[in-house]
Amino acid sequence: MENRFADTKTAFALKSQSELNWAYWLFKLIGSPTLTKVGTALTNFSLKMRLPVEGLIKRTVFKQFCGGISEQDCLPVIKKMHEKGVGSVLDYSVEGKEDEASLEATFKKTMETIDFGNAHRNEGIPIVVFKPTGFGRFAIFQKITEREPLTAEEEKEWERIKERFDAACKKAYEYKIPILVDAEESWMQTAADDLVEEMMRKYNKEEAVVYNTLQMYRHDRLPYLKGLYERAVADGFYIGVKIVRGAYMEKENERAAQKGYPTPICANKQATDDNYNAVVTYILDHIDRIALFAGTHNEQSTALIMNLMKEKGLQPNDKRVWIAQLYGMSDHISFNASEEGYNVAKYLPFGPVREVMPYLIRRAEENTSVAGQTGRELSLLSAEKKRRKEEN
Repeated sequence: MENRFADTKTAFALKSQSELNWAYWLFKLIGSPTLTKVGTALTNFSLKMRLPVEGLIKRTVFKQFCGGISEQDCLPVIKKMHEKGVGSVLDYSVEGKEDEASLEATFKKTMETIDFGNAHRNEGIPIVVFKPTGFGRFAIFQKITEREPLTAEEEKEWERIKERFDAACKKAYEYKIPILVDAEESWMQTAADDLVEEMMRKYNKEEAVVYNTLQMYRHDRLPYLKGLYERAVADGFYIGVKIVRGAYMEKENERAAQKGYPTPICANKQATDDNYNAVVTYILDHIDRIALFAGTHNEQSTALIMNLMKEKGLQPNDKRVWIAQLYGMSDHISFNASEEGYNVAKYLPFGPVREVMPYLIRRAEENTSVAGQTGRELSLLSAEKKRRKEEN
């Protein structure tokens, strides 16, 4: 681990002793694939049978990875992190609902969150976000990506999706608050990419306001970005890019195998890491045109960004560069980078406990499957527990 992220006193300054102990216990549980599997099954069963477990979930795993049930509920966490120089990206994490009433409700909630973010931007909300399939059915994005004709009714749906994208991006533009559009599965992503580029052309004339997301486990994302850069230079708009390693790897590989096409996923983790770092380098080489929001839990990639910024004479707080992690994880990166003066934000999920459970279950499963993630959290928490004991 890079020594610059090893200061656990800074990393866990916001955690009380009981919170520190609780986090250690939770990651200990998550570190066991068997316990995670059993716990996930029991949670799903309990929620399905309407058993009274929401209070328990809220006090435990929800508290670790989510800010609250509503935006207002998140404010204490937002303000607390802001005192340490870490911003919050409020993420309405209700997933998987595709009926029109639910999509319209998610759109309205997103618009409210943008308003809320603007109202509290000086208290720690520098950026806002939405997910494409929060605004429209996955199948519509997929049909457009696969160049299949839409029915008359689907054409109307697509128009509603475009109107929602435009309304959210326009509001962010008027507030001058950056807006991130999350990435999803490859077989729907081209439609989302094209729509986000349309928003960039419209709202990124002076600076990057609208950001697309590139998942770097896809080996085609650097060529895509280079093409986007050429179009931006030719047509006079700025690019905002959020980069992450990716969230749908198993699903992507399984579908490619089933349907008999080459997987879009890099061959291994090292190839993904190399791809991520190559894109970081490309963006910072073209910082005059591309703004970067780097979502990463990787110390080496974070250090690369910080070192390249220094080499290029960029100030740590240059507004075109942000480093981000998920709430409840990698505090050693977030708070130590912030301590050095870099722009840092945490993705802060919120929403009703029952509705956010698919997100929370994915977090637990990802921590179990990503090599070293849980062990790293445990060793850092353990080191801080030891440091506090010795200090007292």
